Amino acid sequence: MFVLISIDLEGCAGVVHVDQTRRGGGDYERARAWMSREANAAALGAFDAGATRVVVNDSHADMRNLLFEELDPRVEVISGALKPLSMVQGMDAGQPAAAFFVGYHGGAGLRASVLDHTYYGAVVGEIRLRPASGAADDPGLWVDEAAINALVLGEAGVPVALVTGDEAVTAHASERFPGVTTVAVKSSITRYSARSIHPDEACRRIRAAAGEALRGLARVRPYTLPPPIDVAFSLLTTAYADAAELVPGVVRLDARRVSYVAPTAREVLRAVLAITKIAGTVVV
Repeated sequence: MFVLISIDLEGCAGVVHVDQTRRGGGDYERARAWMSREANAAALGAFDAGATRVVVNDSHADMRNLLFEELDPRVEVISGALKPLSMVQGMDAGQPAAAFFVGYHGGAGLRASVLDHTYYGAVVGEIRLRPASGAADDPGLWVDEAAINALVLGEAGVPVALVTGDEAVTAHASERFPGVTTVAVKSSITRYSARSIHPDEACRRIRAAAGEALRGLARVRPYTLPPPIDVAFSLLTTAYADAAELVPGVVRLDARRVSYVAPTAREVLRAVLAITKIAGTVVV
């Protein structure tokens, strides 16, 4: 049984500030160790429940954060950025029975979620999805990284069985992903503060929950939305919208909003990556 683990950093126990998440930051080395240990805990839980293959995809920033020496020697690791499938790279390396999202955080615009952002925090204010065939005045569904990534997996029939992070992201996951198991390792107070459990306790709970999630896989269902999907981006400045409008197929909605109609969930992700990367070129 193949399990794909997508591991981020902002949602790990103890992490509350950008200084902990950026290479060169004063607490980065400690935080990346916590991240590596949480990824390993999820992998160990998967092996405990009968997984025969576990692929861990480093999904934070430059995607070169995991400390290999902190990981079980049975795991495979995907590292390095500019991946076609970004945070769910590895799903095409055989059909995963399930995916785990570990260390995930709230999406851009979510109140009381540590370091909330969606793919590119300096650019994106909010992303919403709605059926392209729906009413024009439908505001759409607010989405975070977990929802976008789950849609790509769900389109391929892969369910998200485990989500760990702060209480905000796990609450949204419980509402959206049928049968998902969650572990909240901290309760966010503001964007830069939280009440966290100890990293050792976080790893203990994650390992137990990973095993539980895999053993209960029969109750889990893939997360899907009917295509085509209209993706609406609220960007933080007009300059970012100016740049995003250069992407073929992008429609300008107003000063700071653009949209794109994607025929598949995978193309939703490609649009998010393309628009945020090109808009990011004008960040000053």
